[in-house]
Amino acid sequence: MSFPRTFRTGLFLGLIVALAVAAAAIAYERYDTQTLKRTIRRDAVLCGVNTGLPGFAKQDEKGNWAGFDVDICRAVAAAIFDDPTKVKFVPLDSDERLKALRDRKVDILSRNTTWSMSRETEYGLNFAAVSYYDGEGFMVRKDRNVDSALELSGSKICVQDQTTTQYNLADYFKVNNMTYTEMKFAKLDDLLKAYESGQCDVLTTDTSQLYAFRRRFANPGDHVILADIISKEPLAPVVRQRDDEWLLIVKWTVYAMLNAEELGVTSKNIDEALKSKKPDVMRLVGTEGAYGEEMDLTKDWAARIIRHVGNYGEIYDRNVGIDSPLKIPRGLNQLWNAGGIQYAPPIR
Repeated sequence: MSFPRTFRTGLFLGLIVALAVAAAAIAYERYDTQTLKRTIRRDAVLCGVNTGLPGFAKQDEKGNWAGFDVDICRAVAAAIFDDPTKVKFVPLDSDERLKALRDRKVDILSRNTTWSMSRETEYGLNFAAVSYYDGEGFMVRKDRNVDSALELSGSKICVQDQTTTQYNLADYFKVNNMTYTEMKFAKLDDLLKAYESGQCDVLTTDTSQLYAFRRRFANPGDHVILADIISKEPLAPVVRQRDDEWLLIVKWTVYAMLNAEELGVTSKNIDEALKSKKPDVMRLVGTEGAYGEEMDLTKDWAARIIRHVGNYGEIYDRNVGIDSPLKIPRGLNQLWNAGGIQYAPPIR
């Protein structure tokens, strides 16, 4: 049986297009599933962080980075290289952070970013594990004598553009039949200057950021953070989709630090923990099982993290908690057996 020439030409062109699409998909998949290998060849983890948020990611005058989110990336580097310094930090604004990760400018985004469905589906990303449970709050000047967010109707409110904060704000005021004037700013510095100069009456963002921002003002004691929390803001490190191995490494880096705190394993007693005969501790530090090797890491991958960076409680306390200038109460970020909701699956 013979087919008309136009039919055969269309069929041939269709086949060409299908093959090209398939080849592109294979190439894309291969590229995205090589993050660990590229990181090892580069000898460094590319980590996207905030441009400057005290307690979470901030660079000092000598160029050294410090903070809670910074330590997450250092922990990943410790697991891979046994060296927490093998990280290249890339400061990113809120409007470029997700695109930068999607476009492979960084390997991991550890930058006070809220886990939401649309961010995974629209950008082709995966949030690894909740590292910090947060919620949107409000800061006002003390002399306003405001005790509740329900008293803020009619206020001028400073909010950062293109963030979940902006949408939560609109929802909260609509539900409570309140009015407000939105003063939105793309850049963080512009947002803070507007609030401090009096262009707006209220500053809203994640509560953790409010603690950090207040310290930047000339007179921090003149500003109060209201007790109201109006949203769920689960902050988590983010990676690209189509790379399950890399997702596992980042996810279990966070979980290893949580499990270590629960088991009482710290950077100070890690050598004793390596001699422990307790099954849970042995699996954590790698003296039993091959859990690290199943992620193409070493048996002592978690011990490396704890030795160089510490457990979850250690990185919390020194960066944002009791041992830091911010002194943010742990609240929801306490372990599940200490009144919080931080909870890691077991290593077994």
